[in-house]
Amino acid sequence: MPSNAGTTRLVIVESPAKAKTISGYLGPGYVVEASFGHVRDLPRNAADVPAKYKGEAWARLGVDVDNGFQALYVVSADRKQQISKLVKLAKEVDEIFLATDEDREGEAIAWHLVETLKPKVPVKRMVFHEITKPAIQAAVANPREIDRDLVDAQEARRILDRLYGYEVSPVLWKKVMPKLSAGRVQSVATRIVVERERQRMAFRTAEYWDILASLAVANAGEGPRAFNATLIALNGDRIATGKDFEPTTGKVKPGAGVVHLDESGARGLAARLEGRPFTVTRVEEKPYRRRPYAPFITSTLQQEAARKLRLSSQQTMRTAQRLYENGYITYMRTDSVNLSETAISAARRQIVELYGERSVPPEPRRYTGKVKNAQEAHEAIRPAGDNFRTPGEVAKELSAEEFKLYELIWRRTIASQMTDAVGSSVSVRIRAVSAAQEEADFGATGKTITDPGFLRAYVESSDDENAEAEDAERRLPTLVKDQPLTADELAAQGHHTQPPSRYTEASLVKALEELGIGRPSTYASIMQTIQDRGYVTKRGQAMIPTFLAFAVIGLMERHYPRLIDYDFTASMENELDEIAGGDHAAVDFLTAFYFGSANGAGDQDIARSGGLKKLVTENLSDIDARSVNSIPLFTDDDGREVVVRVGRYGPYLQRELPGGEQPTPAAAGEGEEGGAQGDRAPIPEGLAPDELTPEKVHELFLGGSGERKLGDDPATGEPIVLKSGRFGPYVSSGERKSSLLRSQTPDSLTLEEALRLLSLPRLVGVAPDGVEVFANNGRYGPYVKRGEEFRSLESEDQMFTVGLDEALALLAAPKARGRRAAAPPLREMGVDPATEKPLVIKDGRFGPYVTDGEFNASLRRGQTPEALSLEEASEMLAEKRAKGPAPRKKAAAKKAPAKKATAAKKTAAATKSTAAKKTTTAKATAAKKATPRKAPAE
Repeated sequence: MPSNAGTTRLVIVESPAKAKTISGYLGPGYVVEASFGHVRDLPRNAADVPAKYKGEAWARLGVDVDNGFQALYVVSADRKQQISKLVKLAKEVDEIFLATDEDREGEAIAWHLVETLKPKVPVKRMVFHEITKPAIQAAVANPREIDRDLVDAQEARRILDRLYGYEVSPVLWKKVMPKLSAGRVQSVATRIVVERERQRMAFRTAEYWDILASLAVANAGEGPRAFNATLIALNGDRIATGKDFEPTTGKVKPGAGVVHLDESGARGLAARLEGRPFTVTRVEEKPYRRRPYAPFITSTLQQEAARKLRLSSQQTMRTAQRLYENGYITYMRTDSVNLSETAISAARRQIVELYGERSVPPEPRRYTGKVKNAQEAHEAIRPAGDNFRTPGEVAKELSAEEFKLYELIWRRTIASQMTDAVGSSVSVRIRAVSAAQEEADFGATGKTITDPGFLRAYVESSDDENAEAEDAERRLPTLVKDQPLTADELAAQGHHTQPPSRYTEASLVKALEELGIGRPSTYASIMQTIQDRGYVTKRGQAMIPTFLAFAVIGLMERHYPRLIDYDFTASMENELDEIAGGDHAAVDFLTAFYFGSANGAGDQDIARSGGLKKLVTENLSDIDARSVNSIPLFTDDDGREVVVRVGRYGPYLQRELPGGEQPTPAAAGEGEEGGAQGDRAPIPEGLAPDELTPEKVHELFLGGSGERKLGDDPATGEPIVLKSGRFGPYVSSGERKSSLLRSQTPDSLTLEEALRLLSLPRLVGVAPDGVEVFANNGRYGPYVKRGEEFRSLESEDQMFTVGLDEALALLAAPKARGRRAAAPPLREMGVDPATEKPLVIKDGRFGPYVTDGEFNASLRRGQTPEALSLEEASEMLAEKRAKGPAPRKKAAAKKAPAKKATAAKKTAAATKSTAAKKTTTAKATAAKKATPRKAPAE
């Protein structure tokens, strides 16, 4: 598309990929450049604050709360070079088009670009929902001004989150653990996961039984002859099922009015019904109809991608971002289920081509969103363009992950405009009377789909893996009332009630959406943040809260309940929506929230309490650190309360000692170096909170992972105790300690094996020159030692068997030169699209990392070598490159070897060294107090 003669235009987008695609749709006279996302933000820490503001009381916040909440924006270091380039380009063009995304974040980026570049030429805002040639040309031809209401809403959200994070997080540092963070949405998301785990911990299972009857029709004709029916009532009273039991007691709910069959009751009834006649007492047939699902919005795309493709929310959004930037799908951050007329026409045409005219309804389908507080004015997520490309047409252009996600979006979009699935459903009631005149009613249901309609293109998955698929059929024989049946088999079936399922990323996003918390642009980052902060871990797809999360949420619930209240958090989203619509002023909203002014907008409960600032400062002394770091579990059989305490080195168990004596209190937030001290035991890593049953706790206190007496040393008479410490299990007797070998496990360790361990280091013998030779176990495995000479042993057993001659021969042999052969990489990923260097994942000392041979990036919490995508790896290394290589430490100058000191000199030197260390520590402590803390991540 040619520009006006002689006019040069600069088009600024967020990403290089987007710039590359758009530049191909614009003619001569257009320069397309990327901003690389946000160009300015609030200071991340004290070092980011400009010198002239460092003395201001509000500088730590980055927001002048006393002067209309003016934000202090700084250009991030990794954007300065690109900003300089954009400033230079802005001086060389006649017009600037800001083509950032059409949502609050995109609008804010556009405004920040204007504020940073300060261009002297006209600036226009161009927006589009998809990156196709017609859409880009239409956007250039129809620009608009920057929407200041949207900018104000985004800025208010950013400041709100900063105030929340920077005022509440220090409370967590003081009362729980350093370096923790709180956030307006992340804390609520964490609370949801913790509450579900509490339900699982309180859950008590119940057993119930019923009978499965295999029935047959004498003359079935066409169709099935046999089918199954389940006992549903006895003498008119309903048989108890899982929903009839209290989840916290495992008992039948009061007033349920059901028959609770146990195993003997079910088996006895089945025996009494053997050989008895079965008769159909009722047949009900109803039409079945299922409407298509609405097209994807951000949350439903993340949910289905998790269920069908096993992608995390972040993986889904990264893949969708690439599809959008390369022109395959429309904008992927939206909560609108609306399709444009062009998209509806494209879908209907393609349905006719692929499935026939009968699959298209007479009128186009229109969908209404159900998302609470929906705000974005975009279309639903769909294939881009006026004519959708089928998955087969784009298969060779996309990576495997991109193809699967594109196919998912294409199928959902097509299905949304197809006909209903129709058929019939049948409900049958059958009765048999036992020899004891017991009336047993059985039930069976069937479903037949006569026209699958949209199900031919798409079937939605369920979070319940045991749920029946939407397109599944259950065919029954043709049955009529009073029809006799024969029972081929009657089998008693036992069932157990199940605790509520843990959240997955998909179901947690759904829960947040239903509560009206968060926005399409934030769901993926919320999922990642609560994992990065150590509040949630993943086991497969399940999200498990840590005990650290229990402590943090417990503190918030007791002392700041409004800050993690679901309705309150959703109401703040409403306030921000009103700011975006121009109905409220951001300053009034922020003032009410922070200072408690009840005159403006904002939550009145927070306002009446004096605002956030007063809330977190005045109540600080009321928070008992020991209490919030203690999570009660239960009282054991001896009447001792068992609690989990969150310590500096991880969570551990504690209970009253025998006789009612209490263990020595630990300082708030502090753990124990030596593991189980008094009546304490560490909790193994990876153990979920709901798995701390009384049986497991008993095992941890007395068994393999806790403290256990193995016996007495026959030589000294001292007890030999197995303990678990910070660095793993070890045995102890008096002053002697020894770690377990790699081949040993705590639960199977014997007294004899412990005595062998305590014999280390073992004196092998004395060399001809009078120097003793020892065998021992070290950080890098077993070895023999003579003076300062070390040699490795091939196996741990050799420590106890190696003789003097063999040890001397090993010590006489030259040391192995060079490094050991490098271990093969965990995975070869392919070529980095940014640098064209091969990327591999290796296993390092601190876990797996991705490398291009020059830069290394450790995998983040929740990432696995198998699931990491090439694009994610490329982005991680790009971040490392932007920071530059780590500065190398200067090698210390070599000193001449000192002469051996006398014992007196050694003592004096040690005393002097200790005094120097104390002085250095005191100076460091004073300097630390004078240095501003690093701001927490929000």
